[in-house]
Amino acid sequence: MARACARHILVKTKEEAESIKKQLAGGKDFALLAKKHSLCKSSAKKGGELGEFSPGTMLKAVDNVVFKKPVLTVHGPIKTKFGFHLIETIYRN
Repeated sequence: MARACARHILVKTKEEAESIKKQLAGGKDFALLAKKHSLCKSSAKKGGELGEFSPGTMLKAVDNVVFKKPVLTVHGPIKTKFGFHLIETIYRN
């Protein structure tokens, strides 16, 4: 079964997600921005790390990014019932 490791930043608005994405593109550290801005407290403490998981563990919108889009690229904003996510897949096998 496929497995992947990813990290994310969850915020309330699309505008906030886009602002953070620009900061990342400008060289800001993902982990520091996750700790500062992410509403997902459990992963924010770990720099946005979601750990390793299989398809079907996360929300479908998150799975679609993690298991189908290029790795080591920040994708988003991705809208879910929780808000807007920026998602980076670290590895997938």
